Amino acid sequence: MLSREKIYVKNHYRYDAIFIFSILAMSVGFLFDSPKEILDGYINILKSPSHLLTDYMAVGGIGATFLNAGFLMLLASFVLWRRQQLLTGPIIAALFTLFGFSLFGKNLFNTIPITFGVYLYGKIEGLKFNTLTMNSLFGTALGPVVSYICFGIGLPFFKGLVISYAVGIFIGMIIPALSASFLRFHQGYSLYNIGFTCGVIGLFIQGVFKSFNLEVKNVNVVSDGNLRIAIIMYIFFTIVFTLGFYLNGFSFKNLGNLLKNSGRAPSDFGNIYGRGVSMINMSALGIIYTTYVLIMNQPLNGPILGGIFTIFGFGIFGKHIRNVLPILVGTLIAYFLNIYDPHSVSATVTILFATNLAPVAGEYGFIAGIFAGFCHVSIVSSVGVLHGGLNLYNNGFSGGFVAATLVPIFESIRNSRFFDKKEEEYL
Repeated sequence: MLSREKIYVKNHYRYDAIFIFSILAMSVGFLFDSPKEILDGYINILKSPSHLLTDYMAVGGIGATFLNAGFLMLLASFVLWRRQQLLTGPIIAALFTLFGFSLFGKNLFNTIPITFGVYLYGKIEGLKFNTLTMNSLFGTALGPVVSYICFGIGLPFFKGLVISYAVGIFIGMIIPALSASFLRFHQGYSLYNIGFTCGVIGLFIQGVFKSFNLEVKNVNVVSDGNLRIAIIMYIFFTIVFTLGFYLNGFSFKNLGNLLKNSGRAPSDFGNIYGRGVSMINMSALGIIYTTYVLIMNQPLNGPILGGIFTIFGFGIFGKHIRNVLPILVGTLIAYFLNIYDPHSVSATVTILFATNLAPVAGEYGFIAGIFAGFCHVSIVSSVGVLHGGLNLYNNGFSGGFVAATLVPIFESIRNSRFFDKKEEEYL
């Protein structure tokens, strides 16, 4: 067994890779905008109400958006490295989710109080912050609550700052306890567990806002993106694939076993099957969904890139080529049959984030996955109004309901007497 020192050294080099990615992401911004444009755009991002659907590329430009995402990821990973946090699959997924959502909704201003609130909860309960890392990283989904209170309801800045940060700290303090409870609700079949938790909190906050005649309504601030980003994406995924292939001994060893895993949380592919094959899976997912977006002639803007990077991150923690495909098919069928435009940005974002239900397909099969994807599209458009876009993980909120509803049904069907009799006939 590796000593703590050796594990720390091993993870030190893994964090180096995260640091390099973050710095390169910030540097990418200078390919699109001047330093002055980036600075001005970043200030606009920090002052944005940031609720769904706010594309930071439309608010501050491409350069400032990548600066925001890269800086937040760099800061978060540096803090984890300093605290000697083991860089596991869930942490990697959380960091890339943070990066993705920092393209549309999360920024330095609105994430600080929530993270601090989680830290205070740990102090009060006598828990090490390292055990609450997932809560602090994913809990920032409610960042728009902080931004909206400070910048969206017309309060003087200082008053808005005090109230918004007080609310943000309170949110951070209640997330850990609630997320542990809600995990039992969907039994780990929705990968965005804290998204469901944040949805419930957002629902209550929206109710309070409405009682003061401050109801939050969803917006649709999106940009046209830039096709040059596609080249950068493909280069990045190719590099990850190549590194993974190298680390896996220039082979696809264990890929078959990984694809047989249901993906039900917690499923740390890196720990179970190895870093190399996990990186192969992550890059394959990134390439597939980037290609899908381009085929559908959709812009590579903040929300869509956020979806792709989230899928990429969860390629080491629950998602793989085999269990996301049925969800993709189900969502596409739903959009081509219902009244919504399958070629819209909101539809594309839903299709990308619906992959949080991948474990349902992994556990119960292709048809079940199609049905889950179909149901997700029907539910997600309804739950968004409940929190007014204050919960960035709206699809996690929806996915929690879908999983909690369908899993008992699928389990009942699988264990029904009808199937038992069919098995007896073949024996």
